[in-house]
Amino acid sequence: MTYLAQAAELGDKMIVALNTDASVQRQGKGEERLINKNDARAMVLASLGFVDVVVFFNADTPLSVIEELKPDVLVKGADYNPNETDKNSPTYIVGSDIVRENGGEVIAIPLVDGFSTTSIIEKLKG
Repeated sequence: MTYLAQAAELGDKMIVALNTDASVQRQGKGEERLINKNDARAMVLASLGFVDVVVFFNADTPLSVIEELKPDVLVKGADYNPNETDKNSPTYIVGSDIVRENGGEVIAIPLVDGFSTTSIIEKLKG
């Protein structure tokens, strides 16, 4: 939540683009990665006071959402590079080119250790 709260401070409205269940499963991260269904995940996000809207995307990336909304600020975790321009790089932020072309900015926020889905699953198993 720290990550999302920091992102919300960077703009006037906080819109969270959320993978559908099918989108998560296509990423090949394993069946255990889908801990909660998309409606439950959206409900949790929507209940946060700083989140204004939650939208789903069924594609592998949120590119169509970014193309439609044309946000002023696009935020990802610091495991991505806001300056990367090679769309094939694993650190490229999808849609960053669109945001910049429209005068917006792309920002990477430091991640909080121990709160990734993978680390939560490992804690539950341990």
